[in-house]
Amino acid sequence: MIDYIVDAGPLIAVLDASDLWHRWSVCALETLSDELYTTEAVLAEVCHRFRKHRPAIHVLLETIRAGRLRVCPVYPDATWRMEELLRKYDRMDFADATLVAVSEQYPRAQLITLDVTDFTIYRRQDGKAVPTIMPQSS
Repeated sequence: MIDYIVDAGPLIAVLDASDLWHRWSVCALETLSDELYTTEAVLAEVCHRFRKHRPAIHVLLETIRAGRLRVCPVYPDATWRMEELLRKYDRMDFADATLVAVSEQYPRAQLITLDVTDFTIYRRQDGKAVPTIMPQSS
């Protein structure tokens, strides 16, 4: 059972104390007692962001090794669905498509994201919004 899926934004913000959303992300992730899940595409996005700051990547990998962050497989089973999503939403990137696909597999799971604009638009195959935990929009 997966209760929480995490997007790249909160992971990046937790690893970067100067990030605008650092405090919100730390609070949001620390209050959850369950494991967090993400996808390989999200991890690639985070690692790309920190490509010149290796210590952050090492902290991320340690979090995975410690079992606090787990990788949810989406390939090859959901590849067809990700393709559908990418055709439907021009603004969607590959990592977001993997997150929506995981949300469809685990419909009770909540997505922790900073991406308020996109995840209020994206819909799962059943037409419902992805359940999210995100900062309040102002």
